[in-house]
Amino acid sequence: MSSRATPKVAVLLGGPSAEREVSLSTGRECAAALRGEGFEVVELDAGPDLAARLAEAAPDVVFNALHGRWGEDGCVQGMLEWMRIPYTHSGVLASALALDKQRSKETFKAAGLPVVDSRLACSAEVRARHVMEPPYVVKPNNEGSSVGVYLVHDGANGPPQLSDDMPDVVMVEAFAPGRELTTTVMGDRALTVTDIITEGWYDYDAKYKPGGSRHEVPANIPAPIFDACMDYAVRAHQALGCRGISRTDFRWDEARGLDGLILLETNTQPGMTPTSLSPEQAAVVGMDFGAFCRWIVEDASCNR
Repeated sequence: MSSRATPKVAVLLGGPSAEREVSLSTGRECAAALRGEGFEVVELDAGPDLAARLAEAAPDVVFNALHGRWGEDGCVQGMLEWMRIPYTHSGVLASALALDKQRSKETFKAAGLPVVDSRLACSAEVRARHVMEPPYVVKPNNEGSSVGVYLVHDGANGPPQLSDDMPDVVMVEAFAPGRELTTTVMGDRALTVTDIITEGWYDYDAKYKPGGSRHEVPANIPAPIFDACMDYAVRAHQALGCRGISRTDFRWDEARGLDGLILLETNTQPGMTPTSLSPEQAAVVGMDFGAFCRWIVEDASCNR
C-alpha cells in the first residue's frame, strides 16, 4: 500500500464473463463503500485494454470485484503480479484451482473434506445418454453463480438437453440433497453459517432476484453441523491456498446427521453487495459493509 494520505483504489468490475452483471453490482457497491471509508476510487470495467488503463490510473491497490472466468481464475491476478500492483482476494494458483470445480474437488478430497462423486464429460456425451445414475447435476467446470446448471431428477426419462452455449466439457456430479449452507472465511477465521432457504433449486434467479431466497444467519442448525461448516470452510480455504476472503458452500441432509454434510465448492471472490451472503455474515459478527470492504483493501498485496 502506498504512503500517500488517501490511497487510490482501482475497483475492477464487469468484464467479459457470464457473471458480468453480478460483477457490475458488486463493483459499484464496493466502490461506493470504499469512497465512504475515505479512499480515492476509480472504477474500471475490465476489457482487453485493462493493463493500459491500470497503468494510466496508477492505483495503489486493486480491488478485484470480477466474477467468473478471466477475473476469478488467475488470469487478472497474473497480470497484476506482473505489473506489481497489490490486489485483493486470492492469488494466481488458488484462484485457478478454486474455479476449476473438478480439480478443487480433488484437492478437498485429498484434505479429507467430504465431497460427492463427480467426473468431467463431453457435452455431446451428456446430451446423448446418462453418464451417471440420476439424480445428478451438470454444470460448467469453470463458472460460478449457478450459471448453466442442470438438475437431472431421479427417474428422468432421458439425459439433459444442454444449451448450445455450454462448454464442450462439463462436470457431472452426484446430486447432494438437503439444505444449502454457506460459511465465509476472512483471513484465517470462519465468520458464521448461513442457511439459504428457497422454494426450489438454488439457481441463478434464487441467488440474485428479489425474493428468490431468504437467509437465516446465523443458521439454526445443530451445533455439531454448525461447527463442522466453520471447520471445513477454513480447511478448504487453506487447502486451496486462498487469501483474503472466501466462501464455501455446503449441502446438508438432515436425515444423515454429520455424514450428510457435503462440501460443494469454494468461491474466492464472493458476491459483495450489502445483502450478499459474505457481507451479511460480516455484519452479524460486528463489521459493517464499509469496514468489511476496508479490511479487504488493507489485506491486499502481491505474491498472493
